[in-house]
Amino acid sequence: MSNSRKDPIIILPTIPPTDPSKGAAFVFVHGLGDEAEGVESIARQFQSAGKLPYMTWVIPNALENHDLATTAWYMPTRLSPYPPSRPELEDGEDEEGMMATVAYLTSLIDDLVNQGIPEKRIVLGGFSQGHAMSLLTGLVSKYAGKLAGLAGLSGYLPLPERIPVLREQAGLSKEVPDDIEIFLARGTGDRLVPKRYHRLCHERLVELGVKEERLVLKEYEGMGHVMSGAELRDLCEWLERIVPA
Repeated sequence: MSNSRKDPIIILPTIPPTDPSKGAAFVFVHGLGDEAEGVESIARQFQSAGKLPYMTWVIPNALENHDLATTAWYMPTRLSPYPPSRPELEDGEDEEGMMATVAYLTSLIDDLVNQGIPEKRIVLGGFSQGHAMSLLTGLVSKYAGKLAGLAGLSGYLPLPERIPVLREQAGLSKEVPDDIEIFLARGTGDRLVPKRYHRLCHERLVELGVKEERLVLKEYEGMGHVMSGAELRDLCEWLERIVPA
C-alpha cells in the first residue's frame, strides 16, 4: 500500500443544525478500485432531493495498492459461489490490511464525535469492500454497538470466525449489542459477491447477537454489482428512520 492518502470528501448539511448534537453523519465507504469522487454523487442526489438536510457526509479514500495497481481497503480474496471442498487450502483474508482500515475509519468517527455529533447519530456504511469494512469496523472497533447503524451494499462479512477474538482484543464482549441497526442489500444479478455471502453474513450477524428485527435485508431483482435507484431510496428511508431530524 502507498503511504499517502487523499483527504476524505466532506459534504456539509444543506440545513445545518444550530446544535451539533441535533445533526447526524454518514461515513460512506467506496469499493475496490474506486475513490471518494466515485460515490460523491450519491450524497449530492440525496441533498438535491431535500433528503437528510441535517446530515454531514464523510466519504473517505482508500490507499493506492501497488500490487493491485488500484485503490483498495485490503487485499481481496476470491469469493466462490460454492463452499470450498478443502477450506484449509483457501487463501487467508488480509486481516492486517483490514484492521489498518478499521483504525482509519475509527479516526474519522473520532473527528465527528469531537465536532459534537453524538455516536448514536453517526452511520457507517459502504459498497462492496466498503460494505465489508463498515461491518467489521462496526463490530470490532471502540464504536461497536455505539453507532446509529451500519449499512452494507453488495458486500459480505469479512473475518467471520475471528470477530469474537477481535472483539475480546478490543475489550468488548464476545456478543454484539442486540440493539444495533443494520441494513444489508444486494442485487440478484451480482456475479462478484455470490448470494451465499449475503446469507452467511446474515446468519453470522444473528449468531453474534444481532436481533432479526434490527436487520433490514433487501434483494433487487436483476441488479448486478452496482447501486440502483430503488436500493438508494430504501437506504434513504432507513437512514431517516434511524437518524431522524
